[in-house]
Amino acid sequence: MAKTPAHPRRSRSTPKISSRLLASALRAQSEGVIIAEHKPAHRGLRIIFVNASFCEMTGHPPAALVGQPHAVLHADAADPQRLARWLRRAKPGHPLVGDGFLRRADGSTLSAAWSFDPLCNARGRVTHIVATYRDQTEKRRLQEALVHSQRLDAVGRLAGGVAHDFNNLLSVINGYCEMLAAHVAANPQALREVAEIHNAGRKAAALTQQLLAFSRRQPLDARTINLNTLVHDNAEILQRLLGNVGRLEFELADDLASVRTDPAQFQQVLLNLVLNARDALRDHGRIVVSTANREIKAGLNRRNTDTPPGRYVALAVTDNGTGMDAETQKHLFEPFFTTKPEGKGTGLGLALVYGVVQQSGGFITAHSELLVGSTFEILLPVVNAPVEDHRVTVTPLPSLKGSETVVLIEEDEVVRKMVAGMLTADGYRVTAAGSYAGAASTLPERPVQLLIGSVAGEGEKFARDLLATHPRLRVLCTAEHDGTAPVAWIPPERQACIHKPFALSELLRAARRLLDQP
Repeated sequence: MAKTPAHPRRSRSTPKISSRLLASALRAQSEGVIIAEHKPAHRGLRIIFVNASFCEMTGHPPAALVGQPHAVLHADAADPQRLARWLRRAKPGHPLVGDGFLRRADGSTLSAAWSFDPLCNARGRVTHIVATYRDQTEKRRLQEALVHSQRLDAVGRLAGGVAHDFNNLLSVINGYCEMLAAHVAANPQALREVAEIHNAGRKAAALTQQLLAFSRRQPLDARTINLNTLVHDNAEILQRLLGNVGRLEFELADDLASVRTDPAQFQQVLLNLVLNARDALRDHGRIVVSTANREIKAGLNRRNTDTPPGRYVALAVTDNGTGMDAETQKHLFEPFFTTKPEGKGTGLGLALVYGVVQQSGGFITAHSELLVGSTFEILLPVVNAPVEDHRVTVTPLPSLKGSETVVLIEEDEVVRKMVAGMLTADGYRVTAAGSYAGAASTLPERPVQLLIGSVAGEGEKFARDLLATHPRLRVLCTAEHDGTAPVAWIPPERQACIHKPFALSELLRAARRLLDQP
């Protein structure tokens, strides 16, 4: 009987893999590979082999790495120390994995993930270490972008939390300014002083919209302006902000081109940048606000993050203050990031600056050096359009008399009192309440011609019930922000919407227009 060949005999026929083939396989790896001696040197393991992928990843030629300790590649000194602790108990099947930053040949860093595995001889003793490196710079950039997006969401939640109450207060300030203007119309000096209060209230309202614009990406109230004019208009307040801390200088270009942005919000951009520069000043401090026409030619934007070619207007704020280190500069425009002491800064200033510049189609960069100073430069695209006047004036409230019955629903007591008082003074019969539940029990028996309030949530049911009883009802919706759609169950000509913080004159005119509809 023939004997079955033994298994070991078959294994002797398996082709051997040559060392040349193994070396070629290592060189062909898409991931970076390093082989180092097991003997630890002063600065890590001595490198005896690197493949082409690792050299391409780091920019180091093979000759510059072979014979060197591997720690020269790691930006964090803790990485070799962790490896040294692992080497004491290293054994096959238990790699050391980690991630961090490697130094490139040009001095920059890249984010990488790595794995160290021991190589043993026939007696099971570790003789060499093979390390594989994977470039994860792009992955890290995407992760950071996600974190940044989440922080922007946090700004949105903050804006939504404060906008409601803040808008109510601003509606009161601006509304009573308009009411007061009617009483002092014959006194030019008093009218000018009321106008200043009103201007401040309107600027505060613009700041609220800035928060909403940044977090919700609402359209800006963009107009064609000249940045030199905006700087001149704010020169006095900028100088007051600086006080005796240092000196403020202006270097404004002649024949500056026009740009398109929201003037009220860009004023906040300028104030934020100068305030930050002031806080960084030392002795003999100096802040320079400069403007210039700038042209970026094609071919200069090699990376996706570079500014596209085109004509721009540059506005820069430069100081000779304490400056910032590289780590701080990485987080400058992140919401809630601040280097100021607790209670001295919210960390929102530069985040809002960034949002306004981005929504204006522009770009912002920061350059800083410790104990030298910082420069923030904004580039806005040039527009070929005439400059629009954006100054706000206050005029006495219009006299829009009426006798119709109005139901006013406003939860803020001060706003409710102000609006109801003005409507009553103009002859309207007003039933005012702080909630829809409270209004339901106080509705007048006579026909109701106008409802003023929100028609969202419980307001929709209240409005529908009121419309069923009073078929000629008009609805003036008071909304917290833009984007409120028309109500489908009310004819378009019998509804309107105004957004908080609204001017009292705007509400009176909108109410009268609705009531005059046939």
